[in-house]
Amino acid sequence: MSKHFPGDTAVLLSRSLRHIARSPDTIITTAIMPIAMMLLFVYVFGGAIETGTASYVDYLLPGILLITIASGISYTAYRLFLDLQGGIFERFQSMPIARSAVLWAHVLTSLVANLSSLVVVVLVALLMGFRTGADVLDWLAVGGILTLFTLALTWIAVIPGLTAKSVDGASAFAYPIIFLPFVSSAFVPTESMPGPVRAFAENQPVTSIVDTIRALFTGQPVGTGIWTALAWCVGVLVVAYLFAGLAYRRKIS
Repeated sequence: MSKHFPGDTAVLLSRSLRHIARSPDTIITTAIMPIAMMLLFVYVFGGAIETGTASYVDYLLPGILLITIASGISYTAYRLFLDLQGGIFERFQSMPIARSAVLWAHVLTSLVANLSSLVVVVLVALLMGFRTGADVLDWLAVGGILTLFTLALTWIAVIPGLTAKSVDGASAFAYPIIFLPFVSSAFVPTESMPGPVRAFAENQPVTSIVDTIRALFTGQPVGTGIWTALAWCVGVLVVAYLFAGLAYRRKIS
């Protein structure tokens, strides 16, 4: 790694964050859909869903947080695609900067933007009656898991951002990821699902992550579930990072 990597990444990160600051509707738009979904499920469907918890918003929030991240990463692919089509990458390659700094600046921008959207969603949930018994360490654990999840999905977003042929293609990959929480324990307990659907729901990454965050919010023991959640996050992150790096090397070669 180039000795100029930290400084180059910081400069490019500042550039990307200025773009977001000039267009804050990105964060607002990212948060609107999950908030609307939370309002719909809590105030329309919540009374008909049996979760065994006193407040449905307490049960629902972990899944909504993951949907918020899945919604936000499409903007990463979109911004990366626009930079690529606009010739910014070629311009950077002609300058004495670390090549990997370009990708990392987009990834860190995604992290900042998504964490900002998560804060907005949590604040709305508090207004809707969300209450938690989590202490400081529990909140730090939740923040760590959400950060890992964001990084994992962001590196997935880098791949279509580099390889897509159109703007729509760059962001369309996010739709299956947004759908994944619906077939998990995010909205209803998996025990209520039919056999094959339950088997899939209980063995896909969203369920273990949602269950872990829910346990942390309620101050309950997380057991071995937290290691499963971390293993999914780290595993997806490593694989996505390797494929994104390969796509980037092919693009600039």
